[in-house]
Amino acid sequence: MEPKAHHLIIGLFTLTAVLAALLFALWLVKSSADREWSYYEIVFDQAVGGLAKGNPVLYSGVAVGDVLELKLDPDNPGHVRVLVRVEQTVPVRKNTRAGLVLANIAGSMSVQFSGGTKDSPVLTGTRTDPAQITAEPSAFKSLLTNGEVLLTKAEQLLTSANTLLSKENTENLTAIFRNTREASESLLDSREQLTALLERMDDASQRAAEAASKVSKVSDNANALLQNETRSVLSSMGSAMTRVQEAVVRIDDLTRKNEGALDSGLQGMGELAPALRELRGTLRNLNQFTRRLEEDPRGTLLGAPTIKEVSQ
Repeated sequence: MEPKAHHLIIGLFTLTAVLAALLFALWLVKSSADREWSYYEIVFDQAVGGLAKGNPVLYSGVAVGDVLELKLDPDNPGHVRVLVRVEQTVPVRKNTRAGLVLANIAGSMSVQFSGGTKDSPVLTGTRTDPAQITAEPSAFKSLLTNGEVLLTKAEQLLTSANTLLSKENTENLTAIFRNTREASESLLDSREQLTALLERMDDASQRAAEAASKVSKVSDNANALLQNETRSVLSSMGSAMTRVQEAVVRIDDLTRKNEGALDSGLQGMGELAPALRELRGTLRNLNQFTRRLEEDPRGTLLGAPTIKEVSQ
């Protein structure tokens, strides 16, 4: 009798547990059916890996619904249309943003709503006519995409580094380092000679600077001398030309006044002719001196011969 009693107790306990589980399941189904839902179709223009039917829908991190269906856009297979349902008590507005967030470390994704202001109208939709929302780019997906690009570039960098560090290039680099070391040792051995050479170059540069300073002073003195003497000579020449012009004017007046006497007497003309010839000669010499002064003022004033360059 005792074994039968134990089996009876175990059977009753098992039956009670099954009935409790069925009642709990019926309660969940009833509570889910009693809820009122709003339906939204979210359009993703990127891959939605990790998102599956039944995954939760969050609003600012709070679960408000779940994913019902995923399908490709027949007009553009690059877009994915995700049908979700959200409790009607949650106001999903026109400026509410939708995107993907990482649900767990296994890579499962959830749909998350965020944002939305009170002045924006509320979106409502039914199962047969869901309201459409365009999803924003997912930061996690962008990170994964950028990570793939980064890994690709890293792989290319490693390939280039392997090519650069090939056996031939390594031998060349070793030879370059060896030659550089030998050159450095040679320079160290010749540092005394280099120091002496640098000192000589320093002395030569100082002497060159002193010579340039002296040449500059001589040039300044010569320019000052030429300017002063030329100025005085030109002043004297101006005075002489003024006097010559005055003499010419006087001779012209004299000739004009004595025109009748010149016509009547040849003796006065004979005495005036030599004076005119001397005046013409003086003017000719003065013109030649002025021309030479313009061409070579230093040689004309100082009497030094003009130095001409001889082609080699």
